[in-house]
Order: sequence, then structure tokens, then C-alpha cells
Amino acid sequence: MTDILSLKERARVLVSRYAEKEVKITTAESCTGGLLSGLLTEVPGSSAVLDRGFVTYSNEAKHEMIGVPVDLLMSHGAVSCEVAKAMASGALFCSNANVAVSITGIAGPDGGTKDKPVGLVHFGLAADNKEAQHTQCLFENTGRDGIRFQALVQALELLENFIENS
Repeated sequence: MTDILSLKERARVLVSRYAEKEVKITTAESCTGGLLSGLLTEVPGSSAVLDRGFVTYSNEAKHEMIGVPVDLLMSHGAVSCEVAKAMASGALFCSNANVAVSITGIAGPDGGTKDKPVGLVHFGLAADNKEAQHTQCLFENTGRDGIRFQALVQALELLENFIENS
């Protein structure tokens, strides 16, 4: 089981790798409410890597802050592949970063449906001159904190994989 200390170490290594390659990150977070950008800023020197973080919890914020189209939100819902990709692309466009990661999901305890249960989280990853990517996870319903923590771990993994493959 990953704990907060090992996450801080992973964040430290991640910031170091991004700094070495002079790659900047931006985040667009919904259900994690800024946990990812908060974790990254725990690392001394993270200002060389983290350009900005968008907490876009409401549909209005997703639209107003990072340009997610209202019709996309209405037709697919905030917790969807399409919106996760649009969040990442929008955050990248609205920043000075080279890569953006987005997180949108249902952390519970309420809000889940048969089609979109509690624990469903969609991630987007957008980078300069590349098509936005999508990852979907259905995390075990370990409670709100547990789901948000699992989403944080997954987002770190996406950023780790990106820098390893660049």
C-alpha cells in the first residue's frame, strides 16, 4: 500500500526528472480538489516544474477556467473520457506548461449511478504537439479519502510514465 511518505518521495523524484528535462506541468483537478498540485508543491524547487494548477470542481469552472465546451459537459457529463481530455487540453492551452494532467471522477459517498459508479475516475494527459490521451480507472470504493488518494497515485503514475518516455 502506498502511503503519503512514499508519495512525497515519488513527487520529489518526479520534480527532479521534469526539472532536468526542463518540462513544465499544469494540473486540472476536479474530484481531487488540488491534491496533486499540493503534493508537487511539497517539493522544494517545484516552482521550476509546476506552472499552475486549476481546481475545476464545478462544470462552470471547467468551462470558464479551461474552456471545456458546455455542450461536451452536457452530452457526456463531467465524469467522462471526453471531458477529461478536454480538461487536459484546456489546461495546457491556458498555461505555460508542456504537459497537463486532468482528473475528474466520483469520489462519493454519493453521486454514483449504475453507469458511473462511485470510484469511477477519468484522467487526461495532454502535451505539446501530441493528441490528448485518456485513462479510466474504477477504484475500489474505499471511501471518499481512499478514492481521492488512489486517483492521486494514478495521476503521479501518468506523469512518471510521460517523462520516462519523452
